[in-house]
Amino acid sequence: MGAKTVDTEILAALVRLALAAGRKILDIAAEGFAVEHKADSSPVTRADRAAEDIILAGLARDVAAIPVIAEERMASEGALENPGPEFFLVDALDGTREFVAGRPDYTVNIALVRAGAPVLGVVYAPERAVFWQGGPGGASAARIDASGRAFDRRAIVSSAAQSPPRIVASVSHRTPATDAFIAGHAGAPVLAIGSSLKFCLVAAGEADLYPRFGRTMEWDIAAGDAVLRAAGGMTRTLDGAPLAYGKWPDFANPDFIAAAR
Repeated sequence: MGAKTVDTEILAALVRLALAAGRKILDIAAEGFAVEHKADSSPVTRADRAAEDIILAGLARDVAAIPVIAEERMASEGALENPGPEFFLVDALDGTREFVAGRPDYTVNIALVRAGAPVLGVVYAPERAVFWQGGPGGASAARIDASGRAFDRRAIVSSAAQSPPRIVASVSHRTPATDAFIAGHAGAPVLAIGSSLKFCLVAAGEADLYPRFGRTMEWDIAAGDAVLRAAGGMTRTLDGAPLAYGKWPDFANPDFIAAAR
């Protein structure tokens, strides 16, 4: 069986798990939940943990040979062994602040990293009922119906950058450096949105640049970056190098800019 076939099967499993995790998050949102805070003061809810449990159980069942780095497990257990050149990155509820505030800009994220690059990725926005994926066949977006099935699937390709560029920026993590970057692009329209949705907008040709100045973790961005790269874009560090993954033991990212073609 060829590598492309294996990747296609893995991607299909990631899609199933992301949709299942998203359904669980919607159930918990409807039931109500308490908000806790982790050691770094970031919020966490039982939706974060329950969604991650679904994904971890599914990965253990379907692709047990590949190590997994997951946000909540890292928070509770600390640094794990170096996973090596191939591993999954899981952020089961990216945008917890948006989720807690009742805004729809949160996502389920699963990515496969190989040799430092995100080669497969799925991003699901449960309240928006939209799904993105990136892999060997390129990138696509789909809508999700009430039964959890995809429809209106379409290929997406990042656009050639406009001038001035359309910029997307974080809602909850805006920094002075981000403001300075935006100010350096006179007349650039700016959209503020949460979570990995920023990558998906650049991947779909709806934005040109996503600058991020400030601490992020690999699991925050790997799935969205995989979608962007499959759509023809790229995420680079400030020195122009492609952003690399597998930065053990903390998996923290430097500042970066995600860009269209």
